[in-house]
Amino acid sequence: MNSLDWAVLIGYFGVMVAIGLWSHKRVDNVSDFFTAGGKMPWWLSGISHHMSGYSAVMFTGYAGIAYQYGVTSFVTWSLPIAIGIGIGAKLFAPRLNRLRSRLHVASPLEYLKNRYNIQTQQALAWSGLLLKIVDVGAKWAAIATLLSVFTGISLTQGIFITGAITAVYCTVGGLWADALTELGQFIIQLFAGLAMLVIVMSKLGGFSSLWTVWDKLPEGHTDPTAGPYTVTFLLAYLFIKTFEYNGGMWNQAQRYMATDSARSATRSARLSAILWLVWPVVLFFPMWVAPLLVEAKKPDASDSYALMTEQLLPHGLLGLVVVGFFSHTMAMCSSDANAISAVFTRDIAPVFSKAARTWSNRSGLMAARLSTLAFLALSMALATQINSPTFKDIISVVIKWVAGLMGPIAIPFMLGLLRRFRRSGPTAALTSWAAGLLAFYLTNYNFDGSVKTDVALQYQVALPLAISLVLYIVIGFIKPEDTPERDALIDLINSDDGGPAGGSAAAAVPAQQTGPDGTVVPEGVKD
Repeated sequence: MNSLDWAVLIGYFGVMVAIGLWSHKRVDNVSDFFTAGGKMPWWLSGISHHMSGYSAVMFTGYAGIAYQYGVTSFVTWSLPIAIGIGIGAKLFAPRLNRLRSRLHVASPLEYLKNRYNIQTQQALAWSGLLLKIVDVGAKWAAIATLLSVFTGISLTQGIFITGAITAVYCTVGGLWADALTELGQFIIQLFAGLAMLVIVMSKLGGFSSLWTVWDKLPEGHTDPTAGPYTVTFLLAYLFIKTFEYNGGMWNQAQRYMATDSARSATRSARLSAILWLVWPVVLFFPMWVAPLLVEAKKPDASDSYALMTEQLLPHGLLGLVVVGFFSHTMAMCSSDANAISAVFTRDIAPVFSKAARTWSNRSGLMAARLSTLAFLALSMALATQINSPTFKDIISVVIKWVAGLMGPIAIPFMLGLLRRFRRSGPTAALTSWAAGLLAFYLTNYNFDGSVKTDVALQYQVALPLAISLVLYIVIGFIKPEDTPERDALIDLINSDDGGPAGGSAAAAVPAQQTGPDGTVVPEGVKD
C-alpha cells in the first residue's frame, strides 16, 4: 500500500466515525440504542442484516476453501444461509418483530423469562455472550491478518486499530450507527467487489472467462461438495444457519425487531436472502480462479485473496478493496457488540443488580455504551490468542465453535417463538441446551482437554444441534409445561398484524415491573 491507498483507508475510517456521531442525535433511550426505536426502513434493515452476517473471514478462511476446493465454498456456506433466511422470512422474522412491538422489549432474550423462566434466560444469555466473545475475536484476527499482509504491521496492532475505530461509532450511535455504516460499507463493497471481478476476468480472457476457465482449474474445483465439506455437512449447516441467521445470532434478530412492523421484517429478510444468494458469487469467482493467478503461501491458502489483490490492483483501487475487507468485519463486530450489550444490560445486569432494575434513561444509555466497550475489549484481547492450540486457527473457530455451539443456544430461543412447540418449557429448554453443549465438548475434545482428531467435521457441527433439537421436542411431549400464561405469550407473538395487540391475549401475559426508562425487571427477581 502507498500513500493513496492509506488516504482511502483513513478517509473510510473518518466517514464511519462521522456517521456514528451523526447517529448520536437519534439515540435518546435504550430502545433507540438497541432497536432503532422500531423506525428502521425495511430495505435498510435488509442490507444491514446481510452486511452484519459475514466478515473478513470471507476473504481469509473462505478464500482458502475456495482456493483449495472451488465452488463448494458457495454451496456449503452462502447458499445454505440464503435458503435459511428465506425460510425464516415468514417463520421467524415477523415473530421477532412482535417481540418489540407487542412485548416492548429491547433485547431478543427478554421474552425468555416469561416464555420459560429466569434460569433459562440466564443460561442462554451467558453461554451466548461467551461464544460471541470467541466468535468476534476470530473476526478481529481475520482482518488483522489481512492488514498485516498489506502493511506489515503486527497482528496486535491491526486488532487495536480496527477495534478502536469500531468502538467509537458503535458506542456513540447504537443500532442506527451500525445500520447506516453498514449501508455505506455495502456501497463500498459493491464497487470494490465488482472492480476485483472485472480485473480478474480481464486477466483470464475477458467476460467469456466466466464459462471458459473451469477446465483449467484443479480437478474437482466444480464439485458442489468436496473435502471435509460433505453432503452431511451441507445439511447440518443448513439447519444451523437457519437458526443462526434468523435470530440465533442475536444481532440478526435486532434487525427484524428494528423495523416498524412484522410485514416490514419479512421484506427485510427476503432482501437479505436475495443478497446472500447473488452477491457472494461475485466475491467468490476471483477466489475460485485464484490458483491460476497466484500461489498461496499458507497451508490453508487463507492468504490467497490478499496476495491476488496485491498483485492485480493498482494503488487507490487496492485501498478501496482493503476498505471492503474492513467493511464486512466492522459491520459484523459492531452489530454483535450492540446485541451483546442489549443482552447484558437488559437480561443479565437486572438479575444481579438492584440498581440496574431502575436505571434512568441516562444511566441505561451509559450502561449500554460501557458494556459495548467492555465486550469489544474482551474480544480484541482474545483475538490475539486466536491461533493458539486451544482455538487452532481462524476458520476452525468460525466453522466448528460457532456452528457447533450455536444450535444448543439458539434452539430454545427460536423454537420458543412457535405455537407448535408450546409444550416445551423450562425443562426441555435447559436440558437441550446443556446436552448440546456437552455433546460439543465430547465430540471435539478428550477428557484431558486435548483436541480429538478422528471425528469428521460434519459430526462436530451436526451432533450438538441434533441432540438439542431432539431433546427439546421429545421432552416437550414427555413433560409438557405449557401454561395459560405461556400460551397467551406465544399467541401474542404469533398473531397477525391486524390481531388483538392489546386484547385478551395481552392481558393474560404476566405483568412486568419496569424502571423509569422502561427497563423490564425480570420475573422472579426481588428488590
